[in-house]
Amino acid sequence: MGETFGLHLMLDGYGCDPERLESEDFVYRFLNEFPGDIGMTMVMSPYVSRCEATDGTRCGLSGFVLIAESHVSVHTFPSSGCVSIDIFSCKSFDTSAAESEIVRRFRIKQVERTILDRGVEYPRNSLIAQHLLSAERDLCKLRAVGT
Repeated sequence: MGETFGLHLMLDGYGCDPERLESEDFVYRFLNEFPGDIGMTMVMSPYVSRCEATDGTRCGLSGFVLIAESHVSVHTFPSSGCVSIDIFSCKSFDTSAAESEIVRRFRIKQVERTILDRGVEYPRNSLIAQHLLSAERDLCKLRAVGT
């Protein structure tokens, strides 16, 4: 992870098991178990909601769980066999192991992954953060006086 604040793993899965994508129970269980599988700490129970399209057709499920390290979210699209899953964590985690577990659970046939380093400029030291904030405020005051 280097000097970044955290990792953001984004997976889009194609060719998934439509029954799993349609199951509120399955998505809830995934969100309830998965944080522990990757060494994270849940701070709330998962929340899963069914999305209905305006024309009355089902469009899928969205689920979210807050973890001490940030969050895990799931969006399913059963009619197209697709799922989108995000994991953002300020704690380092094995993105390959997380991806393998997601692929296994959702029975994904093809995966598209993006991994972002988040908070590259985020100061690690609170004194540095205070100094930067103070300097930024002083600059804003100078700009306001100069206008």
